[in-house]
Amino acid sequence: MTSRPDARTRSRSTAAAPSCDGCFFRRHMLCALDRSEPCATFRPDREQGLHPPRQMSFAFRPERTTGTPFAFPSAAEQARRYAA
Repeated sequence: MTSRPDARTRSRSTAAAPSCDGCFFRRHMLCALDRSEPCATFRPDREQGLHPPRQMSFAFRPERTTGTPFAFPSAAEQARRYAA
């Protein structure tokens, strides 16, 4: 039985490794470093240019209308409950 790699492993293995040749700063002659491997400031050069990644949107939950999930009984209710 041959084990197949899952989707995450496949996409990582087929994705191109980042290099200085694909860096936005190197292609636009903005890089001041003389290195052959990508550095911490590596940004991929894309058609849409240099822009921040899209952030997740925040969705507000509707306010609860059912009241509190648990409330302590009042003194009168406790007296009724435990009267012998």
